[in-house]
Amino acid sequence: MMKVWRVVIVGCHPTSMLGTKLILEEGGGLIVQGMYSTWSEAVREVLEMKPDLVLADYQMPEGNVETVLPEMKNSSEHSHFIIMTEEDDKELFQPLLELGASGVLSKGASSNQLLLMIESLREGFLSVPLKWIQRGYRPVTSTRSLEGVMQLTQTEMFIMERIVQGITYDKIALEIEVSRRSIDNYLRKIYVKLDVTTRAQAIEKYALFSRQNKQIYA
Repeated sequence: MMKVWRVVIVGCHPTSMLGTKLILEEGGGLIVQGMYSTWSEAVREVLEMKPDLVLADYQMPEGNVETVLPEMKNSSEHSHFIIMTEEDDKELFQPLLELGASGVLSKGASSNQLLLMIESLREGFLSVPLKWIQRGYRPVTSTRSLEGVMQLTQTEMFIMERIVQGITYDKIALEIEVSRRSIDNYLRKIYVKLDVTTRAQAIEKYALFSRQNKQIYA
């Protein structure tokens, strides 16, 4: 008998989430255990519930999924994450894949396309829209070099680990007994070493490095 997958839905619109819940549960193989409208709620519930599948909007009022996906994936590494985007944007697929997503699907996709993507994951396969391939898209192992992470000092790595976990800069400053301004100085050095310009990019690169290390030493 096929295992019933536990699902968490994260989205901006309650009505849309309810409609998705009905679609997922109609076939009997999926049960929605929670619907959340903020990233903070979602991160907490994924940590506690460790669902089989998280279906999340790419963009929320608090920011996009890239700011929380590494933390959710690290806290529940066996969960699958399907990210719903406003447009059929293949350019988001590779970066989100590296952060831990298992699929990217346009909100304009049909119910059947969503269910087929989930069914593929249940069978151990990753789905890519055929039209992406027809347009020349080719997934690659990694689009970013991780060499910069190896240049980080122990303190810089500690700071990045805490940032990935969602800890505030003020709390990190207290933990390592430095000023808040010193954290900003550390971050400038970290960004240079990682060859990034934003917090989200730094989180993405460091989280990818951490996951690859886990796979090597598992």
